[in-house]
Amino acid sequence: MRRYLIAAALVALALPAVAAAKGPVSASMSGPGLEGGTLEFRGDGEGPGTALGTLASSGGFFAQMFGQSPDPTLATRPTGTLGVRYTVVYVVPGPNGVRSRVVQSVYPYAKPVPLTFIKPGQRFWGTERAHGGWFRASPGFKKMLVRVGLPARAPA
Repeated sequence: MRRYLIAAALVALALPAVAAAKGPVSASMSGPGLEGGTLEFRGDGEGPGTALGTLASSGGFFAQMFGQSPDPTLATRPTGTLGVRYTVVYVVPGPNGVRSRVVQSVYPYAKPVPLTFIKPGQRFWGTERAHGGWFRASPGFKKMLVRVGLPARAPA
């Protein structure tokens, strides 16, 4: 009986961290060819509907941060051409008011499809580590980025 109480207590302690595993509250993208040097993303980061939500969901943020089953991420870089790299810095709220910054590399002009990458083990919320990996985004991912200010063609 005592083992069950200890197990229940451990689960209860873990729940706040799981409950706090929400989407980002903002993101900024930097890289070549952006007017003003950066693109800012705000809104609901939990799913499609806002530019931030589409960036996070279509760009593999959740799978790269928290892992998923089945896992859509790849441990090694897919074959093909990467093209120009952009850096996205997400602000991710966590437990106890902690806000972490997580960096994602975005390759919107990669061939045959856009790619994103989060370095495995990247720390967030003080003690957590990102699952990481490469993510194959849909062609619609680049179209969304172009709508919010990314150049339609890769800058030279």
